Amino acid sequence: MKPWFDDLLFYLQQHQLTLEQFLQAGGWVMSLIGLLCMLLFTLLAERYWFRWITFSSLLRSSYGTLAQKPQGCFAPWWQQSVCCDLRLAIQQRLPLIRTLIAMCPLLGLLGTVSGMIQVFDALAVNGTGNPRLMAAGIASATLPTLAGMAISVTGLLLYSHLKSWSDRKSEQLPILLAQASNNVSHPHLQKDSRS
Repeated sequence: MKPWFDDLLFYLQQHQLTLEQFLQAGGWVMSLIGLLCMLLFTLLAERYWFRWITFSSLLRSSYGTLAQKPQGCFAPWWQQSVCCDLRLAIQQRLPLIRTLIAMCPLLGLLGTVSGMIQVFDALAVNGTGNPRLMAAGIASATLPTLAGMAISVTGLLLYSHLKSWSDRKSEQLPILLAQASNNVSHPHLQKDSRS
C-alpha cells in the first residue's frame, strides 16, 4: 500500500469515534435519537420503494378496477372512489415522517439540556478549577443536538422530494384515470390513437 494511505488509516483509527463511543458520549438521549433515526429512514425507504416499484403496479390495477366499473349514474362516483384510494396510498405515512423529522432536533435539544445539567452538577462538586473537564462535558452535551440536526436535515431533504412527487401525482390522478376510463369505455379510440 501507499504510505499516505497507511497514514490516513492510522489517523482514522486513532481519531475517529466509533458509533458506540458516539452514542455513549451523547448520553441516554442518543439511544432515542438512534431509534428515531432508524424508524425515520425505514419509513423513507418504504416510501421510495412505493414510488419506484409499487405505484406503477397499483396504478395498473386501478385501471383494471375502472374496467369493471358500473354503468350509469354510479360511474363518476366509482372513478372518484378509485382516485381517492390512490391519493391515500400516495400520501400514506408522509405526516408521520414529517412528525419524526420535527422530533429529531427537539430530542437533540433535550439531550443537550440534560448534558448541561450534568456538567453543572460536576462543576458544583469539583469546582471550576479544571477547564478541560468543563470543555469535555460541554462538547459531549452538544453531540445530541448535532445528531438530531443532521438526521433532521437529511430527512427533510428526502421528505421534500417525496412530498413534491406525491403532490404532483395526486394532481395528475384524475386526468390519468379519466384517460384510462375513456380508453376502457371506447376501445376503438385506443386502437386509433396507437396507429
